[in-house]
Amino acid sequence: MTRTTMRHRMISIVAVLTTAMLGCGGEYTQSGSPIALLVTSVPLMSQIDLAGGAGCDGFAAEVKVQAVAKNASAGGTFNQVRLSSYRVSYIRTDGGSQVPASFVRTLDTIIASGGSASLPEFVILEGDAVGQAPFAALQPQNGGRDPVTGRPLVKMDVIVEVFGETLGGDRVYDATRFPLDFCFNCGGCD
Repeated sequence: MTRTTMRHRMISIVAVLTTAMLGCGGEYTQSGSPIALLVTSVPLMSQIDLAGGAGCDGFAAEVKVQAVAKNASAGGTFNQVRLSSYRVSYIRTDGGSQVPASFVRTLDTIIASGGSASLPEFVILEGDAVGQAPFAALQPQNGGRDPVTGRPLVKMDVIVEVFGETLGGDRVYDATRFPLDFCFNCGGCD
């Protein structure tokens, strides 16, 4: 086997391991907590017009968080979950390379074992993200196209990670992702 072939196999193995680790969650999911978080998203929009317009005054997605007991005896006060924060990050799905900066927002919501809640006032982009890469390039004065893809829109998945802790002190975590297209002055959001 040549060095190049071995290097490609090693890169493939690392990519598979990284994907598996992201899919399974991190230290929070692997904890001995009797409660697991289940975070799901329902996209309410598929396109965000960064210039605003029709349909852009709502939320892009609803993110729901459930506290699921891992066994039947996992009820009680100490197995309630206090959600502490969520992080939003992005992955390009169109071949582009630049993404907005990820950010973290704090929460203070308690969910009973077996209960659920939606993230209140869920934010998809920080306020200044529209004037920064990759979105700045979509504005007419900057050419109106992504410099890598040549398209007038940016396609990416939005990743939402939710962090919390049971009242008994066990960390819990889960994540969801959904696709969104971003454009500038493209007829509104839908």
